[in-house]
Amino acid sequence: MKLRFSVLFLIFVLVYLFGHPSAAQNKPDYVLVIHGGAGTILKENMTPEKEKAYMEKLGEALNAGERVLKTGGSSLDAVTQAVLVMENSPLFNAGKGAVYTAAGVNEMDASIMNGKDMKAGAVTGVRHIKNPILGARAVMEETPHVLLTGAGAEELARKTGLELVDSSYFFTESRWNSYLRAKEKIEKHGTAGAVALDKQGNLAAATSTGGMTYKMKGRVGDSPIIGAGTYADNATCAVSATGHGEYFMRYVVAYDITALMKYKSMSLQQAAEEVIMHKLKAVGGDGGIIAVDKDGNVSMTFNTPGMYRAYVRSDGTKEVLIYNN
Repeated sequence: MKLRFSVLFLIFVLVYLFGHPSAAQNKPDYVLVIHGGAGTILKENMTPEKEKAYMEKLGEALNAGERVLKTGGSSLDAVTQAVLVMENSPLFNAGKGAVYTAAGVNEMDASIMNGKDMKAGAVTGVRHIKNPILGARAVMEETPHVLLTGAGAEELARKTGLELVDSSYFFTESRWNSYLRAKEKIEKHGTAGAVALDKQGNLAAATSTGGMTYKMKGRVGDSPIIGAGTYADNATCAVSATGHGEYFMRYVVAYDITALMKYKSMSLQQAAEEVIMHKLKAVGGDGGIIAVDKDGNVSMTFNTPGMYRAYVRSDGTKEVLIYNN
């Protein structure tokens, strides 16, 4: 009887292993997901030329990050490279394309987190760091702190050899026109972000933004706040958020998704939908997230008409998307 039971058990195990591939067996070598902001992005309001420009720049950012992952580089380097492309483009509300505050200046925020060791760095209110995401990484790697503001962040950037620029570098006509329009009606949000899983199984997330158009002096949104706009934990997932920052801070969106996975055993998509489509939507919070979990599953969940987004997997699967369809 015992022998028969052992044989049956062995058969069951073999059938399970070969007939039902595990998540680990299906896990991609690497995954990269990026976003360039969420909001009222409608096809009828987009010219073919502008749509093409966004699609091409998202593709460029995706390729920059994938080059790192494909050659065995770290998820941390991959998200950094992807965000750098978007920061250097006037199309996105980050770096070169940062929006203006009520005082008519650019004040930028950024954060980055490494899921391997839970280290994180962030800067807020910076005006002269050409690439705020590099400032955030300097905080993480060169100091014992997590968040530096304004002059302190720029002093660190100078000491670590990062490029500082005159405020005129950040001027773009379209953002200035948005600022002028916003004097009568406040325009909302936009952010650039990336999350990645590398070949070593490590997760990382990065987020960069110019904040809200016509924001009050000293206003800080969710992007530089670890747990609100950015989070990464190798045990669960990496998240980068974009949306109305005040809501994302109050509901600690990035961490909440992680916590639902960890403590309620939800899948990444279930957790993302619970937070973005239910919790936030119920209180009027609009925006979205990109995320990748430890098994390479991807979520690009948003409750707005559109979100600039793209992803690539090691198997060659790649998509660049804008609208909610």
